[in-house]
Amino acid sequence: MDFYKDIKERFFNLIKEKELMSSKVEVVSARTLTPQEVIGKPERNDFPLLKGKEVMLQADFKGSLGQAFTDMPGNYSGILNEIFDISLDDNFERAIFISTLNAVLRYLNYISKTVHCKDKEPGECAAHLVDYVKERFGNPRVAFIGMQPAMVEALAANFKIRVTDLNPNNVGQQKWGVLIEDAAHTKEILSWADVILATGTTVVNDTLTPLLIEKPIIFYGVTIAGVAYLKGYEQYCFCGH
Repeated sequence: MDFYKDIKERFFNLIKEKELMSSKVEVVSARTLTPQEVIGKPERNDFPLLKGKEVMLQADFKGSLGQAFTDMPGNYSGILNEIFDISLDDNFERAIFISTLNAVLRYLNYISKTVHCKDKEPGECAAHLVDYVKERFGNPRVAFIGMQPAMVEALAANFKIRVTDLNPNNVGQQKWGVLIEDAAHTKEILSWADVILATGTTVVNDTLTPLLIEKPIIFYGVTIAGVAYLKGYEQYCFCGH
C-alpha cells in the first residue's frame, strides 16, 4: 500500500474510534512560525531554520500543538475530516497533514514531543545523542540523513559518519571534518552504515521510504512524532516539548 495512504487510514481509524470526526467544530488551524518562535535563541546560528532554508508549520487542535518542518510555508484552516481530502501531492500539503496528525495525537495523549526545543536545548539534545548511540550500538558507522549541525558536530567527534543533505549550499562542504554529500549517494551510504539517523522531515519531503532497509533507523526531531507512533518507528527527540 502507498505509504501516505496507509498513514491516512491508520490516522482515520484511530480518530474514528474517538468519535472526533462527527463534531463539526473541530477546527484545525495551521500557520508558519518565525524562527524565534520555534527555536528561541540557540547557542549557534547555523541551524537551517535560522538560515531561512526551512520553516516550521504549527497546527493547533483544541489547544494541542503539532509541528512539521517544510520548505513550503503557508497557512491552513479547516475542520478535521477535511484533512483526509488533502491529496498530499507536495511538501506544503504533507506538512499540513503531518502537523495536524501530530496535534491530534498529542491531544489524544498518544504522543508527546511535538513542539521543537529552544535556546540551549538543541545543544543538549546533540550531546545526549552521542551517549544514546554509544549505549545502543557501541561504535557504529552512522549514516546521517539531513543536515542538523549540532548533531553532526557532536557525532563526528565520536563516530565514523557520512552525511547527506538536500540543500545545495551544504553539499560538497567540509564541516567538522565531514564531507556533506549529495542525496544521490544515499543508497551507497546506507549500505556502508551500521545505523541510520534520519531527519523526521523526510516524511514531509517524501524521501522516507527508501531509508527503510534492514538496518536500525532512528528518526530525529518533532516532525516524525505521529507517524512514528502509527508505524512503530523510533523517534529521538530528547528535549522536545
